[in-house]
This record gives sequence, C-alpha cells and structure tokens, in this order.
Amino acid sequence: MSKPKVGIYGLTSCAGDQLVILNCEDELLKIANRIDIMDWVMAQSKNDETCQLDVALVEGVVAQERDIEVLKKARDRAKYLIAIGTCACFGGVAAMKNQIPREIMKTEVYGDGIDFIDSVKAQPLGSFVKVDYRLPGCPIEKEQLLQLISSLCVGDMPEILNIPVCMECKMRENACLVVEKGMVCCGALTVGGCNARCPSHNVPCGGCHGPVDETHYDANVSMFKQAGLTKIQIEEKMSMFATPAWMTEKLMEEIQNEGK
Repeated sequence: MSKPKVGIYGLTSCAGDQLVILNCEDELLKIANRIDIMDWVMAQSKNDETCQLDVALVEGVVAQERDIEVLKKARDRAKYLIAIGTCACFGGVAAMKNQIPREIMKTEVYGDGIDFIDSVKAQPLGSFVKVDYRLPGCPIEKEQLLQLISSLCVGDMPEILNIPVCMECKMRENACLVVEKGMVCCGALTVGGCNARCPSHNVPCGGCHGPVDETHYDANVSMFKQAGLTKIQIEEKMSMFATPAWMTEKLMEEIQNEGK
C-alpha cells in the first residue's frame, strides 16, 4: 500500500494543534515513515501546493476571508478533510463573541482607520465545506492523533469517541467537583478523550473538547442554577468552546422551557 499523501494547514488559530504533531517526539519519525507530508508550511520549506492529497488536516477557525480561500483549496485537493482542534470543529474561543459586529471589534482592538484586516464572523470548517472527521481538543490529544494516523494508514477512519468527561473522571476515581465541592463543571456535557485532565487537578471542566451527543441539558441547567448562576452565565459557561455548534440553541431551549 502506498503511503497516504497528507497536507496540514492552519487557519486563524494559536497553532497549538500543529505543535502537538511536532511534539510527538519519539513517534515523529515513525509518522514521517508512514505518511508523505506534501504540504505543511509550519514544518517544512519545500511544499507541493498543487498535488492531490489523500488527507488534509486543517486547524483553526474561519475568521478571515483568506481562511475561506485556504480551506476551500484544501477541500478541493483532498479525498478526506479532517478538522483538528476545537476551533476547527466548533468555532472555539474565537467564536465566543460573534454577537459583536466585526467592525466594532476591529476598532476596539486596533483603533480607527484599519483597513488591512479582512475579518469575518468566526465559524467552524463545517460551515463552509464538507468535513469527513472531527478531532476536537484545545489542543488535540497526542494519543488520539496517533490513533487517527494509524487508522488512515490502513485505509480506515478511527472510531469516534462519544463518552463524556464525567465517565473518564469516574474511571480515575476522582471526587466529583460538583457534588463534593459545589463547583460548576461541564464534564457531563463535554466529549471525553482528555482522561479528565482538568478535574483530576481540581479544575472544573470548561468544555474545550466540545459537546457530547445526547447531552442532558435540563439536568445541567438545574445544577448550574442551584450554584447561583443566571441564565446568561449558564449560556456563557456551557457554550464557551462551542458557541456556533448546536449547543447554545439547545441549551437556550431548555432554559426557556424550564422557566415556563
């Protein structure tokens, strides 16, 4: 079997997900031997910008006109397009303030008279192109990345993880931060894969892996309200990393129904 031809691209982002790939250390040479990285500006100077790709890994959120161009070009070139990182999957922190007009935000950050920033409403990749697989995380988990690459090398897609952080927390025998310490934790709402890293260090889950399927919003709304949070605070807490996803819409539906 020939090695898959791969392109790795970054849109508006912190580049943390690409750094995870570079930081694979002992595994990096094995990765390089199993795939042909044809186009990766961050890591190599000699790139093929026109060849057809088997896989395109794309990090970051669409927040500029140039991001749309890069994304659509990658989609046209690749058989499979994979969103890596929560920004690419759900919009991430860049989409937290989408309700504020971009012109106002540009003025607040850069001042008046700025015309070189082609900012648009921050949105995940799926708002513009077909995404074949999503690997969330802020940043992505090294182990999940290696599993993804291994699966691609044998012509398969990895199994999509769909367990909440709460389950991983229980498996680590952690004391529940909600029950035991009265903290507001998004572990029941958030897809796992991090091995409950934050709760294991007494830091409540902030939802950086995005929403898990079949979330019990009503129970979580009740939990947050018992902690003294307002409806607006509940929305902000539960949609911090996944605002453009279905998360906020479903959450607000539960809040409205609960208030009737």
